[in-house]
Amino acid sequence: MIHKETILVTGAAGFIGYHLCEYLLKNGYIVIGLDNINDYYDVNLKYARLNELGINRLDASAFYNYVESRVYGKQLFFVRMNLEDKVELPKLFDNFKIDWVCNLAAQAGVRYSIENPMTYIDSNIVGFVNLLECIRNNGIKKLVYASSSSVYGMNEKLPFSESDNVDYPISLYAATKKSNELIAYTYSHLYGIQTIGLRFFTVYGPWGRPDMAMFLFTDAILNNKPIKVFNEGNLSRDFTYIDDIIEGVALTLINTHLINKQYNLFNIGNGNPVKLLNFIKAIENEIGRKATKVMLPMQLGDVERTWADLQEFKNCFNYTPKVGIRIGVSKFVKWYKNYYQ
Repeated sequence: MIHKETILVTGAAGFIGYHLCEYLLKNGYIVIGLDNINDYYDVNLKYARLNELGINRLDASAFYNYVESRVYGKQLFFVRMNLEDKVELPKLFDNFKIDWVCNLAAQAGVRYSIENPMTYIDSNIVGFVNLLECIRNNGIKKLVYASSSSVYGMNEKLPFSESDNVDYPISLYAATKKSNELIAYTYSHLYGIQTIGLRFFTVYGPWGRPDMAMFLFTDAILNNKPIKVFNEGNLSRDFTYIDDIIEGVALTLINTHLINKQYNLFNIGNGNPVKLLNFIKAIENEIGRKATKVMLPMQLGDVERTWADLQEFKNCFNYTPKVGIRIGVSKFVKWYKNYYQ
C-alpha cells in the first residue's frame, strides 16, 4: 500500500535512521533522507547502510545532490547536508512537500562530547533550531525527534519516568538533548507544532554504531583483543533492540491521533535493565569464546544504570518491546560476522 505522506528523516545514514527509512519505505511512505555523513565513526558503514537503501556512494558523497534510490525509485531521495545549514535546508523544504519530520540527526556519544563540545552545539542545538524554523515556516504540524536516556543524569529513582526531574545532565551530550526538549516545548507552545521527544535507552542491533558496547565487545572478542569494562563492571543498562525502537518511532509518527497533547515526551526502552557483565556473557556464549576483561574505573560523564519506565508509552500506543538480550545479541553477532566476513 502506497501512502501519500512524505516524511523527512534526518540522520538517514545513521544506525536508527537507516532502519527507520527501511521500515517506512517497506510500508509505502515517501522518504526524504538527510545526513551529513561526518567522520565521527567509519563512513564506510554509513555508505553501506545507504547502499542497502539503493543510494549510490559516489552520488551520495557530494553535498546538496538529491539522489534517487535505485531500489525504491522516487519513493526515496537522499541528500548530504548539515542540519545547521541555514541556506540549503530551507531549499530542501522548497523542493519537496514534506508532511512530517523525524529528526534523528545529532552528534552522538557521551564521551566524545567532553573532548569536542562545539560539534554538539552546532549539530544538536543550532541544527535543531534551524530544522524547527523550516518546520514552522512551511506549516508542518508534526515533529518526532530523538532525545536520550542520558537526560536523566545521576537520577537515583528507578525506573526513570518522564515526570522525573532532569535538571542535572552530567555530559554536554545530555545537556544538548535536554535543550532539544525545552526548545521543542517553546515551538509547540508558540506555533502549534506537535512535538514528540523520544528518550531512547541504549539501542543495539545489526548495522549498529562502532563506538557502542555491543560492537566494541563483539569486535574485541572475535579478534582476541581485551575489552575495557568500566566501573569494574558495576554498570547496568536498559539495552533495547533496534526493531523495538523502530516500532516505537513508527507508532509515534503514524498514529499521532492517539495523542491529544501538543508537547510530548516518551521513554522507549526494553524496561528490563541488564548488568554489563551479563551482557558480556551473552556475547561470549554466542561467539563461543571468553573475553579478556580489563577492569577500569568509572568514565567521566557516564552513569551507573539506566532503566526505562514504559508505562506512559504503553498507555498511549499499547507498546510492548519483544526482543530480549539473548536473541538480540545473536542477531547482532550474525550480522557482524556476515558484514566483516
